[in-house]
Amino acid sequence: MSVSTKGRYGLYGMVDLSVCPKDVPVPLVSIAKRQGISLNYLEQVFGALRKAGLVKSIKGPNGGYLLNRQPEEISCREVLEILEGDISTAGKKLIIKEGNICQETVKEVVWDKLDNLVLTFLENLTLAELRDEFKKKEYESEPMYYI
Repeated sequence: MSVSTKGRYGLYGMVDLSVCPKDVPVPLVSIAKRQGISLNYLEQVFGALRKAGLVKSIKGPNGGYLLNRQPEEISCREVLEILEGDISTAGKKLIIKEGNICQETVKEVVWDKLDNLVLTFLENLTLAELRDEFKKKEYESEPMYYI
């Protein structure tokens, strides 16, 4: 399993957004600058997140993005599935030769179980947990400035 740039940037942007005051729209340009991400690419990522209902955009001179739900209600799995599609270690299109017991066994014992572990981990890891870990690490180092 490999998470693409889109998935990684989506998580970076969502964590960045979760650290900001919840009622103040955050311009994507400020997230892009803090995270060292292309603004054009981040606009595409946040377009998908907006379309899925995880964030909302506010137009105008004081506009930007807000989380549409509490960080405790947003799992990493949800963010990654929106941006990556199905998450699978061996690929959802894994071809198993019909009647090949060896291949079927490996799929069931290795790939299916590994997928379940990964998906459970990502489902249980929330944006709030990432935010809190980030804030703890930021406190221990040089703080970033928001808005």
